Amino acid sequence: MSATARKSAPMPQDILARKGGTPLVSLTAYTTPMAQMMDGICDFVLVGDSVGMVLHGLPSTVGVTMEMMILHGKAVRRGLTTSMLVIDMPFGSYEESREQAFRNAARLMAETGAGAVKLEGGREMAETIAFLVARGIPVMAHIGLTPQSINTLGGYKVQGRGEAAQGLKDDAQAVADAGAFAVVLEKTPEGLSNDITAQIPIPTIGIGASAGCDGQILVVDDMLGLFTAFKAKFVKRFAHLGDDGRKAIEAYAEEVKARSFPGPEHVFADEAPK
Repeated sequence: MSATARKSAPMPQDILARKGGTPLVSLTAYTTPMAQMMDGICDFVLVGDSVGMVLHGLPSTVGVTMEMMILHGKAVRRGLTTSMLVIDMPFGSYEESREQAFRNAARLMAETGAGAVKLEGGREMAETIAFLVARGIPVMAHIGLTPQSINTLGGYKVQGRGEAAQGLKDDAQAVADAGAFAVVLEKTPEGLSNDITAQIPIPTIGIGASAGCDGQILVVDDMLGLFTAFKAKFVKRFAHLGDDGRKAIEAYAEEVKARSFPGPEHVFADEAPK
């Protein structure tokens, strides 16, 4: 490869081919600058419906709309050159029918340039996944804790303990058989996550699952310490930018009140320099 050659972004089949290999790296992004920071480091970048809670202050992901996903999807796409873009299908955009799911998935991909969509659900969504894949829509599945179903799950609880473990194994097999190229395992026990990873032929992407998964994903604002409303057990803060930002804002306010900002270097002379 020449010094000027540009590495192309991976395709869904490239992600699939990483099963059992070097772990896949992923984060969420909602804006162009954040996407630019991740580009080439993450194998794929997810425009998650978590944007509703993280950036828009919604109490859950249920209120996120197609328009919100498209807006942020376009922003993230502008920041990516060598990482694949995956975009969440929001609540209510795919559950009604296979045809509804196709219309909305096709719109998301066409308007944002995403390489794939992600949707929540296991066995109940297998038929829809197969329908989409057969019509050219690559699908990443999502099982375990599915935030869009929080009202029926009864809270943000660990999924798949005890007798429920077999159901999650069945969900994982169903989405793999339906043609999903990868599946997110969210908030599932470590042992079960390892069993599912060994069981299915597609990569597992863990979030609150196991280091034994084929890849990992976190919400970037959680990982950077920007989102501080709460911290899930599975989140590791790799930075504390929220605290740093608060301190910077306080310092700015102090300088404004003291009239030390703006200083001479920040203002313009009455006459242009000759």
